Amino acid sequence: MKETNGKNSVEKLDQEQDLGLYFLELCRRKVKEELEDYGGDDDEKEESPTELNTLNSSGGFVVVATDKLSVKYVSVNLHGHDVGVIQANKVAPMKRLVYYFEITVKDAGVKGQVSIGFTSENFKMRRQPGWEANSCGYHGDDGLLYRGQAKGETFGPTYTTGDIVGAGINYAAQEFFFTKNGRVVGTVYKDMKGPLFPTVAVHSQNEEVHVNFGQKPYAFDLKEFEAHERMKQQVKIEDIPVVPNASYGIVRSYLLHYGYEDTLDSFDLASKSTVPPINIVEDNGIDDQETTYALNHRKTLRQLIRNGEIDVAFGKLREWYPQIAEDNTSAMCFLLHCQKFIELVRAGALEEAVKYGRKELSRFFGLPVFEDLVQECVALLAYERPLESAIGYLLKDSQREIVADTVNAMILSTNPNMKEAKNCLHSHLERLLRQLTACCSERRSLSGNQGETFQLQRVLSIGKRS
Repeated sequence: MKETNGKNSVEKLDQEQDLGLYFLELCRRKVKEELEDYGGDDDEKEESPTELNTLNSSGGFVVVATDKLSVKYVSVNLHGHDVGVIQANKVAPMKRLVYYFEITVKDAGVKGQVSIGFTSENFKMRRQPGWEANSCGYHGDDGLLYRGQAKGETFGPTYTTGDIVGAGINYAAQEFFFTKNGRVVGTVYKDMKGPLFPTVAVHSQNEEVHVNFGQKPYAFDLKEFEAHERMKQQVKIEDIPVVPNASYGIVRSYLLHYGYEDTLDSFDLASKSTVPPINIVEDNGIDDQETTYALNHRKTLRQLIRNGEIDVAFGKLREWYPQIAEDNTSAMCFLLHCQKFIELVRAGALEEAVKYGRKELSRFFGLPVFEDLVQECVALLAYERPLESAIGYLLKDSQREIVADTVNAMILSTNPNMKEAKNCLHSHLERLLRQLTACCSERRSLSGNQGETFQLQRVLSIGKRS
């Protein structure tokens, strides 16, 4: 698949191309993300159970209240198959760290044969959870845990009228866990694959339970449990041995890559007395010559763009690197022209912005690779308060950073000692994080896409608190 923008074309990163197209795609992704956030839509969000499924239950033995959250056994228990079992209306969400629900035993009835657990979609709705394959249940009359067979195993205390009992899935540990009155009773390996339904059962006359799918606070502190599980994962990560001073070299290469010269000087000064010398190339595979190239120029241009001084930045580029500024239809020049237009809107100089748009942005309307983003920029003129609009993100500092990163990468690409074009796009730190994300995603896919996705921001937040 090839895209063209006049003189330039792009197929793969290791071929001759306009590297600015990479950052153009970043802008497109940002447009999509911001519009989704603005609209409040989340296509990836899973539906959670909200009530009991009255269409799929052993209806001859139970009565479900009109709120579909309470169930009562109204028949007489004559044999083992006269179970009043009912599933939730949705499967337990799988794309999270933990799923959990609770029941309150309103009446233990004649025999107290209440149970709670998880069952698969094809579970026989005349059996207690845990008595059949692909099911697991914690039973109140004997405190036993049943996992796919009629014989239970010693697990926890019995429970009766007034007790609050919970069942959960810890996807990170691949475990089921059960609680009683706000405390964890025990855990067991989750040997069942695929989607599972929260399930409750009653089995003797007058037994009645009320189900809490999160419509009110739980007796169990779920947030504290989740925080503890995340901390356990963090401890495991921190126990992984790392080459001495590796973090120092990686952070330093990040500052070099993006031209943060002043921060780099401060970092080196602060590290001088605390970090032993390290051969970054030898120990970490980092080529210092690639990232120190044109450091002062890249620093100056980044500062100008971050300050909104686009005309000055253009002038410096034409003076220092005419070879990357001469094509006025390149992706880099396009992003700079867009940023100049945005800065005029930001300053309230709308009339000047219109003139600039007619002069500089109009040439990009006929080029499909640019047209959608041109329209996003021009649309800023339609809003009385553009910062509060769906495209207000264009006026934020993050947009300046994308433009600065584009210019930084293009300058790095002029280095005759640059081994690969892709080295211009990402620092070693970012490549490491991309690899980490890919590994976490692969591990999650191997477990049937169960558990929450890797989110770097959350991991960093945990690190700050610990």
